[in-house]
Amino acid sequence: MYRVKQIDTDIDLIGFSTWLREQGVEHRITEEGGQQVLWLEDSAHAEPVLRAMEQYLEDPGVREAVTTVNESPVFVRGRWQPSPRHAPIVLASIVFAVVMAWLTGLGQTQLAYVLMIIDPQQHDWNTVGQRMSALTETFAGGELWRLITPAFLHFSWPHIIFNSVMLWFLGSQIEWFDGRGRLIALFFVTSVLSNSLQFVVSGPLFGGLSGVVYGVLGYCWLSQQRQVRFQFPPALIVFAVAWMLIGFTPLPVMLGMGSMANEAHLGGFLAGLLMAVLMPPPKKSPA
Repeated sequence: MYRVKQIDTDIDLIGFSTWLREQGVEHRITEEGGQQVLWLEDSAHAEPVLRAMEQYLEDPGVREAVTTVNESPVFVRGRWQPSPRHAPIVLASIVFAVVMAWLTGLGQTQLAYVLMIIDPQQHDWNTVGQRMSALTETFAGGELWRLITPAFLHFSWPHIIFNSVMLWFLGSQIEWFDGRGRLIALFFVTSVLSNSLQFVVSGPLFGGLSGVVYGVLGYCWLSQQRQVRFQFPPALIVFAVAWMLIGFTPLPVMLGMGSMANEAHLGGFLAGLLMAVLMPPPKKSPA
């Protein structure tokens, strides 16, 4: 165990300790010479934990949100478990994606071409120049929705199930803590940037909420450094980035998983980080 902080015994750290356990941070708090001592199992957690503790000690709003988390309607025994009424925008997005997966036959019907960033039947798109020309013509025709709709096009049920689970877990927290307006803005920006980058690199034959999921994850991770409010395992960001990097190698194809929309993942992740920089955390999160 690594000794990281001494605090006066008159400061109540029960709520903070509970929050650390929920984040998967192994720790213990002992008492030595009239002082509380915080110990961490992994020294790599020291810097983010100290930042979180500083916010917990100095910001009454953060302290109230953490210590009363069990009384919140979106927490059950300290765990993030919202109902559909707590995140209607996220739920509506997932439902729409599932309906589109069914109506398009997982990308096999003519409706799928309506959701793609351009209609591949109507334009040449083998070169970057042809893709940009096709995109210009498409938008000139008023079909601006195509910047967003590839996010709702999926080609397998495991893909949409995984994306839906991740979007519900993280997106619902953004909708609850940061508001629906911010979630909608994040959804639009990450969709546009991830879809555009993927199209420029590979063409229109792609789809899925993965770019949005990576954007939501990037936003949660970076914004969390400025104000603690989200619940997710620290290892999730490591796994997601590692998986994104693996996608740029031949390994997924060698394993029979097919090619991945790597540029959409990268574009979404960068868009989420950008939104976390441009949009400061709300002054007070709901309890």
